[in-house]
Amino acid sequence: MKHSFKTILILVLFFLVAQLIGLVIVQLLTEKELAFGIQRPQLNKETSFISIFLIILLVTGITLLIARFNAIRLWKVWFFASIVLVLTISLSAFVHQYIALFFALIGAYFKVVKFNLIVHDFTELFIYGGLAALFVPVFSILSISILLLLIAGYDAVAVWKTKHMIRLAKFQNKVKLFAGLLIPSGKKRMAILGGGDIGFPLLFTGVVINESGSRGLIIPFIVAISLFLLLYFGKEDRYYPAMPFLAAGCFIGYFLTFFI
Repeated sequence: MKHSFKTILILVLFFLVAQLIGLVIVQLLTEKELAFGIQRPQLNKETSFISIFLIILLVTGITLLIARFNAIRLWKVWFFASIVLVLTISLSAFVHQYIALFFALIGAYFKVVKFNLIVHDFTELFIYGGLAALFVPVFSILSISILLLLIAGYDAVAVWKTKHMIRLAKFQNKVKLFAGLLIPSGKKRMAILGGGDIGFPLLFTGVVINESGSRGLIIPFIVAISLFLLLYFGKEDRYYPAMPFLAAGCFIGYFLTFFI
């Protein structure tokens, strides 16, 4: 095992809770204008995966440059602004937009300026719902499936071949600005799960539910099992690309919806 059984269970539970909270946020915001008039991307549902994948590659490239030149201040500004944006969208599903902005600023402060692990992980449970609320409407099941396959392949190459995703994770850990869950695992160790590993399965499930109804609720539980198996059977001190395994869980879960 990469971590203790208890740590694995906590990480998987946090992942599942983030999925379920995110789905609630997506449903609450589906027919609602987003906070402060933020507009969803205007993309063709059948080809949106092309634009989104290119944007992901661009953002990754910019992040690599930031890490390469150790531009920590720029990373903090970008990270802070991104957190405030998506957290405001997420929290506005439950409270008035100005209250949502207030708590988003507090959350961002304790994630970026004065790091607090509890606040960090708590806000991670809500952040990805905001992203999903932005992007679920621009995908069909086919296009999100293609994007998931592209991301899974890219993640495998980025971890096993070029290894630049490992460098990015180490850079984020060094500056204590990590996008994803951080669960303590013994002395000076952390069990980590990247933000993309949380966000893409949520996006996939949101699109399935949007088009096929509540049967899609089985998907997060199947993906959580995939994550558990990866962490349980993964070897200690080795990096694994999570998305190929989580994507497999997404597709298995989607297949099972036809029998519910």
